Amino acid sequence: MFFWHVPAPNEAMLISGSKGQTLDTQFRIVTGHGSFVLPVKQKARMLSLALREAEITEDCVTQQGIRLNVRAVAVFKVGDDAVSIANAARRFLTEQEQMEELVGRIFAGHLRSIVGGLTVEQIIRERNRVSQEVIAGSHGEMEKLGIVVDALQIQEIDDATGYIKNLAAPHAAAVASQARIAEAKADQEASQRELQAAALKAEYERDTAIKRAGFLAETEQYNARAAQAGPLAQARASHEVIEEQTALAERQAALAAQRLEAEVRRPADAEAYRQRTLAEAARDRVKFEADGNAYTERALAQAQADANSVRAASLRDGNQELIAANRVVENLPALADAAARGMSGADLTVLNGTNGVNEMAAGVVSQGLAILHSLQRGANPVKQPAVHGKADSVPRISETNQS
Repeated sequence: MFFWHVPAPNEAMLISGSKGQTLDTQFRIVTGHGSFVLPVKQKARMLSLALREAEITEDCVTQQGIRLNVRAVAVFKVGDDAVSIANAARRFLTEQEQMEELVGRIFAGHLRSIVGGLTVEQIIRERNRVSQEVIAGSHGEMEKLGIVVDALQIQEIDDATGYIKNLAAPHAAAVASQARIAEAKADQEASQRELQAAALKAEYERDTAIKRAGFLAETEQYNARAAQAGPLAQARASHEVIEEQTALAERQAALAAQRLEAEVRRPADAEAYRQRTLAEAARDRVKFEADGNAYTERALAQAQADANSVRAASLRDGNQELIAANRVVENLPALADAAARGMSGADLTVLNGTNGVNEMAAGVVSQGLAILHSLQRGANPVKQPAVHGKADSVPRISETNQS
């Protein structure tokens, strides 16, 4: 409506001529809502509650007598409460554009006062302390003006004498030295990394070359094996043929050895055994003949002696039977000699050696003597002397044809 006025959110509407004044003011303060303003009778004006900024540039002298140029920024606004709005309205309602300049001058004065009690080092290192002390020093004045300070920031400190520069020189030198050291270290590390990269690259190239050479060698070996596959197979087949031929020759040699054993060696051994046996038999026969002849001679001599005794007795007694026996005795040597010649010419195998021959000769003589003794006992049973030798035993003789 035409008479209805509404302030902006960052404004306070001041209505003068109204009867509803508060806080002993000559105007009514309206914020956040609208109000009727009667024409002619009432008048409405707007006071900005927006945030404002004041730049401060001031030459200050420190406690050490060092002149510094300090630049700072103050952020402030009119307070939202009725008292602050009323105080600001009385002072700045018609001169709101000059509010920044006025507040800046107030802060500059307090800034000079605070910097004068500090050293350059404190100001540089404790800027927040300087700001807080400036705000605290100007609080009373700002409250009277209805100003609320949100922040005060020192932006720059200039030194025309070079004190700050000299103060920073050792640190700057140390920083520069550290920077150079860091740069050298970085260069060294970069060089080391480059060398490591080059070494890795060389190692990779070496491994690649080795693998490539290995692959090439394997390929060449495979090709060589493929090229030699035919000759190797032929050589292997020839080797197998040679082995088979060797085995066959060994078997043939074994068969020949067996055949030689069966056809030559064994017959030769048998023939040699036969010849040894014949030679031993001939040797034994010669010995047997000599032993037989000697024994025969001894037996004949005994028999002749006995016959002579019998003959003498028979002649003395005139016994005809004894005379006949005497005839037999007279022919006994011829019989024994014939028997000995017969044994010497016969092919006999004597089982018990020389004793067998003796026994056989003794048997022949004993038989003749037995005839004589029987005749003597028939004619005159007179005890005759015993005949030496084994008259009652006949040697075991077997006749074999030697081949």
